[in-house]
Amino acid sequence: MVVRDPSRAVVPAQKRAFVVRSFQPNVIQELAMADLAFVVTMVAVFALVAFIAKGVAKL
Repeated sequence: MVVRDPSRAVVPAQKRAFVVRSFQPNVIQELAMADLAFVVTMVAVFALVAFIAKGVAKL
Protein backbone atom coordinates (compact mmCIF):
# COMPACT_ATOMS: atom_id res chain seq x y z
CA MET A 1 0.00 0.00 0.00
CA VAL A 2 1.33 3.42 -1.03
CA VAL A 3 0.91 6.41 1.29
CA ARG A 4 0.42 9.68 -0.57
CA ASP A 5 1.30 13.19 0.52
CA PRO A 6 -1.60 15.40 1.66
CA SER A 7 -3.25 17.38 -1.13
CA ARG A 8 -2.92 20.61 0.86
CA ALA A 9 -0.71 21.85 3.64
CA VAL A 10 -1.89 21.18 7.16
CA VAL A 11 -2.30 24.42 9.10
CA PRO A 12 -1.75 24.24 12.86
CA ALA A 13 -4.77 25.03 15.03
CA GLN A 14 -3.20 28.21 16.44
CA LYS A 15 -2.80 29.77 13.00
CA ARG A 16 -6.32 28.77 11.96
CA ALA A 17 -7.79 30.43 15.04
CA PHE A 18 -5.81 33.61 14.32
CA VAL A 19 -7.12 33.73 10.75
CA VAL A 20 -10.72 33.21 11.88
CA ARG A 21 -10.44 35.85 14.60
CA SER A 22 -8.92 38.43 12.25
CA PHE A 23 -11.92 38.26 9.90
CA GLN A 24 -14.70 38.37 12.51
CA PRO A 25 -14.53 42.12 13.31
CA ASN A 26 -14.92 42.96 9.62
CA VAL A 27 -17.93 40.66 9.27
CA ILE A 28 -19.58 42.10 12.39
CA GLN A 29 -18.91 45.65 11.19
CA GLU A 30 -20.34 44.87 7.73
CA LEU A 31 -23.49 43.39 9.26
CA ALA A 32 -23.90 46.40 11.53
CA MET A 33 -23.55 48.76 8.56
CA ALA A 34 -26.09 46.74 6.58
CA ASP A 35 -28.54 46.92 9.51
CA LEU A 36 -28.00 50.65 9.82
CA ALA A 37 -28.55 51.17 6.09
CA PHE A 38 -31.78 49.14 6.27
CA VAL A 39 -33.12 51.16 9.21
CA VAL A 40 -32.26 54.49 7.57
CA THR A 41 -33.88 53.38 4.31
CA MET A 42 -37.06 52.26 6.06
CA VAL A 43 -37.33 55.53 8.02
CA ALA A 44 -36.91 57.47 4.77
CA VAL A 45 -39.56 55.38 2.99
CA PHE A 46 -42.08 55.80 5.80
CA ALA A 47 -41.37 59.55 5.97
CA LEU A 48 -41.98 59.80 2.22
CA VAL A 49 -45.24 57.85 2.51
CA ALA A 50 -46.39 60.12 5.37
CA PHE A 51 -45.50 63.20 3.34
CA ILE A 52 -47.48 61.91 0.36
CA ALA A 53 -50.42 61.00 2.60
CA LYS A 54 -50.51 64.54 4.03
CA GLY A 55 -50.51 65.95 0.52
CA VAL A 56 -53.34 63.67 -0.59
CA ALA A 57 -55.37 64.48 2.53
CA LYS A 58 -55.25 68.21 1.69
CA LEU A 59 -56.86 67.55 -1.69
